[in-house]
Amino acid sequence: MESLRELFRIGYGPSSSHTMGPRSAGAHFLSLHPHQARYEADLYGSLAATGKGHLTDKALREVFAKEGSEVEIVWYPDIEKPFHPNALSIRSYDAQGNVTYEQTYYSVGGGKIIIEGVEEEASKRVYPKEYSRMKQILEYCSEEGLQLWEFAVQWEGPQILTYMEEVWNVMSSAVERGLDAEGVLPGGLKLARKASQYNSKATEFSGPLGSTALALSYALAVSEENAGGGLIVTAPTCGSCGVLPGVLYFLAKQYKLPKVKILRALLTAGIIGNVVKTNGSISGAEVGCQGEIGVACAMAGAAATHLLGGSIHQIEYAAEMGLEHHLGLTCDPMRGLVQIPCIERNALAAMRSLDHCSYALLGDGRHKVSFDSVIEVMMETGQALPSLYRETSKGGLAKVLG
Repeated sequence: MESLRELFRIGYGPSSSHTMGPRSAGAHFLSLHPHQARYEADLYGSLAATGKGHLTDKALREVFAKEGSEVEIVWYPDIEKPFHPNALSIRSYDAQGNVTYEQTYYSVGGGKIIIEGVEEEASKRVYPKEYSRMKQILEYCSEEGLQLWEFAVQWEGPQILTYMEEVWNVMSSAVERGLDAEGVLPGGLKLARKASQYNSKATEFSGPLGSTALALSYALAVSEENAGGGLIVTAPTCGSCGVLPGVLYFLAKQYKLPKVKILRALLTAGIIGNVVKTNGSISGAEVGCQGEIGVACAMAGAAATHLLGGSIHQIEYAAEMGLEHHLGLTCDPMRGLVQIPCIERNALAAMRSLDHCSYALLGDGRHKVSFDSVIEVMMETGQALPSLYRETSKGGLAKVLG
C-alpha cells in the first residue's frame, strides 16, 4: 500500500479525478516540456463526458496559463482507453507544427495519476506487500497488540502524525467556512448552499435528532465547499470529502476530544481507505459512487468506532457495513457537477456511518462477511454497471434535467 499522504490529498475541488488529477498531469507535462509553441490535450471517456461540469478544462488552462501558454482541449466522451475511463493525452508542438512530445495520463481516483509507460515510484509504497488486505492487517495487529493507527505509524514513521495534523486543519477549516458561507453554488443548477441554515436549525433541535443533525450539517458544509471549488482533503475523493470530516468534527465537539485522538482516528480511517484503494477502486468512473461515498462511509464508521473505544474487529465491522450497504450505488451527477446527488449523499453517509459505529459497538466484532470480501463484490458490481451509471452523466439522475 502507498503512504496515506497519497490517500489524503490537500487541494481544490470540485473533483479529485476530474480536477486534481488533470491539473497534476498538466503540471507534470509542463515540467518536462516547457516553452513549446503549442499544446493540445485530448480528454477521453468519463473525463470528457463530465469534464466541463467538473471544471477539467478550467484546471488544465490554469496550469498552462501559469507558464504563459495556452492549451487546446479536444473532447472524446465516447472513446475509452483500455486501462481506465479517465484518460488524457497531452501533446506539444514546435513552431513548424511538428509533434515534439506526447504523453498519456490516467486519473484513477483521489487525485492520483498514473503515467502511461512510467513505473510508479516505489518510495510511495511504504507498507509491506504481505499487509495489503484487511485480514492480514488484523492478524498482524492482534499478534503485536497494535491499534490500526499504530500500524500506520509503524510503517509511515511518526512524521505521518504531523501530516495528519495538516490534514485535520484543512478539514476543520472547510467545515467552518462551509457553515459561514451562503448563496448559490456555481455551475448552472442554481443549487443554494444549505449547511449554514441546516446547522442553525440542528442547533435548536431537541432530543436524539439534534446531535445527529449537527453531524449532517458539518458534512454538508465540507461538500458544499468542495462544490464551490474550495480547499478540501480527499477522503478518499473530492466528491466524498464531506463524510469523514463531518463525523470527526461532530465527535470532537460532542466529546471534547483532544486533537491527538482525532489524528489517530484519521490514521485508522486512512488504513481502511488504503485497503480499498489497493485491492479495489475509489474511482466513480470505474466502479460508481460505491467507490466514493461507500468508501468514505466505511472510513468514517471506522474512525468513529475507534474514537468510541471499539476493538480493531469492531472497527473492521463498522467499515464493512459502510461499504456493504452502498453496494451498487451509481455515479450519475446532474450536468456533470459534484452537486446533485453528491452533496446530499455526503451528509446522509455521515449519519449512516454513526449508525454503523453504534451497531458494531453493540456486538463483539464477529460477523459473517469480511471487509475484504465486500471489496471484491464492490469491484464485481462496479464492473457490471453500464457505463452510463459510472460518471458519464448519460443515465440515471443525470437525465432528470435533460
